Amino acid sequence: MFDLHRLRLLRELKHRGTLAAVAAALSYAPSSVSQQLSQLEAEVGVPLLEPVGRRVRLTEQAEILVAHTEAVLERLERAEADIAASLTDLTGTLRIASFQTAALALVPTALDLLRERHPHLRVHMTQLEPERALPALQARDFDLVLAEEYPGNPNQRLPELEQADLLDDPLHLALPAHADHPDTDGPTATLRSLAGHPWVMEPEGTAARHWAMTLCRNAGFEPDVRFETTDLLLHVRLVERGLAVAFLPDLVWSGQPATVALRQLPRGRRARRVFTVVRGGGGRHPAILACRDALHRTIETAR
Repeated sequence: MFDLHRLRLLRELKHRGTLAAVAAALSYAPSSVSQQLSQLEAEVGVPLLEPVGRRVRLTEQAEILVAHTEAVLERLERAEADIAASLTDLTGTLRIASFQTAALALVPTALDLLRERHPHLRVHMTQLEPERALPALQARDFDLVLAEEYPGNPNQRLPELEQADLLDDPLHLALPAHADHPDTDGPTATLRSLAGHPWVMEPEGTAARHWAMTLCRNAGFEPDVRFETTDLLLHVRLVERGLAVAFLPDLVWSGQPATVALRQLPRGRRARRVFTVVRGGGGRHPAILACRDALHRTIETAR
């Protein structure tokens, strides 16, 4: 029978990419990780790693082992959830990662509700964009991730992760409050009229940037992106001062009145999907259920 600890190291290598990253994440020496994987190779009887420059990659047989390891770990997640459900008091630590606007608009109230109902549950929260948070969830750095999906840009559906919808977050074209850009000719014409203005957008490589660029190009122009940041509060400040125009979601206002002028977007591009993600088998854990319930109650209270 293969050693589960060594199988988990092989799985960590698949998700983290390097022996050094595995060692750092698990507080091991890189030589110890290498030794454990060498022993696993001896157990299996076939090579599991092959060099690629200064890195290594998994062989076909190693990928087969990792797939089975994922199934075993999912089963163990379910076992952990069942044990936790048998207890009367919810304890332990729940590690959450959230993108900025959800962290500001939803997480604080949800934390209040969790503290009220489950005072012995310890919650850690990290602000992290989904592009980095989801791989970290797979690597077991987090237990639950709040993520987003933009219209026309569906995320890759990974079989080892489970998603649950939270809300549809409306998106708007944002202009300075004093801007004179009526949308009487329709959302596409209004958007096209801003072709010569400076824009603020999220950095290249993000789902939000891809969506925004597609929206502008479909309207017939290439936006002049002068400001790039994942901080949507900075987007708001730049629009308020008339330095840029932007696309902003409703969550950025955290239930408060908007401080800039908002215009509708073209049909079919008007909301992003906000959802939670956990590892396969983890959705039944009482701490996950409690957190998702608190988030839903936060949304209902805000409506």
